[in-house]
Amino acid sequence: MPREVRNQLTALRVKNEKKPGRYADGMGLYLVVSEHGSRWWQWRGTVHGKRRELGIGSALLVSLSDARAIASEWREIARSGGDPAAVRDKKKRSKMTFEQAARHVWQDQIDGHVRNSKHAAQWIRTLETAAFPKIGSRDIFDISQADILSVLRPIWLETPETARRVRQRLKAVFEWARVSGYCEGINPVEGVERALPRQKDRQKHFKALPFLELPSVFGQIADAEGMGAQALMFAILTATRSGEVRKARWMEFDLKSHVWTIPPDRMKANLEHRVPLSDPAIAHLKALQRFQDEELVFPSARLGRPLSDMTLAAVLKRLNIPAVPHGFRSTFRDWVSETTETPHAVAEMALAHSIPNRVEAAYRRGDLFEKRRVLMSKWADFATSAV
Repeated sequence: MPREVRNQLTALRVKNEKKPGRYADGMGLYLVVSEHGSRWWQWRGTVHGKRRELGIGSALLVSLSDARAIASEWREIARSGGDPAAVRDKKKRSKMTFEQAARHVWQDQIDGHVRNSKHAAQWIRTLETAAFPKIGSRDIFDISQADILSVLRPIWLETPETARRVRQRLKAVFEWARVSGYCEGINPVEGVERALPRQKDRQKHFKALPFLELPSVFGQIADAEGMGAQALMFAILTATRSGEVRKARWMEFDLKSHVWTIPPDRMKANLEHRVPLSDPAIAHLKALQRFQDEELVFPSARLGRPLSDMTLAAVLKRLNIPAVPHGFRSTFRDWVSETTETPHAVAEMALAHSIPNRVEAAYRRGDLFEKRRVLMSKWADFATSAV
């Protein structure tokens, strides 16, 4: 009979493993690493003749040695004809409240793990406001769909967007609790919207100019003073987002090749993006180079600090232009659709939009750069035609 494999993992590997997957330690114990980097323990074995998978707990809370001890105990229980899940549930009852579980998820997967610190703070704050007063002190094992409804119903129609976010966060907490062994069965958040009234669609659109008005408006902005106006002009010429422009650094630009390479940490999709620079965009940058010696292309009055996110909007408000900075991307998209025969993929790539179709995304290797170079040159000529 072959010797059983055991103790394949080390504490250091458990702490540092980041590649998603399931890693066997032996004797039915596995370390599971999610795509988001969270890690938990899982036991796999045969209970009453059927294969079972049971969560032991987060690898941040349960050490390797403790996980091995629990896996060994459950293996013996299963071998003797018992049910490890029943034993586990008996031990865990009244040991994890919803608030404790939510804070574990926040610390393990959100706080310090997402790029947007404001989003991280909002994540836990929405639960503190909407959920904790109602179910925060309850044992997560006992919380039902009726309890979830009591949290969502008061805010479902009053603040629909917030309510949807709360639902998503509730779902994440219960999923964590399920794989960690603190509750079993179907996630109580699943399907709960069937018992809630239908929300009205409230799609929010950014204020954008009709593209025919752009040349005259661009001329107004060109006549305005201040670094905010300079940044706004460049954002329009490149059809990029405000944050990508405001934090741009000279080292990102190759003026000889007419290319701006935006690093992943400033892109919404977290992927490097190359922007072809038209002749007007290059001329704009060279004019800026003549009178500044800073790492930032569009610095604020405070040395070493980028412009604030309100600076570009303030330029439009001061000039009484009925639009917001992000709306010029919509203007660009309308212009492309109405006046050119540009393929959809080229226009979307110019805006650095993610490809929703996973199959298409997997097969598309190039960034259509040369085709985008032609498009952005035409766009810049149109935008500056009244200057």
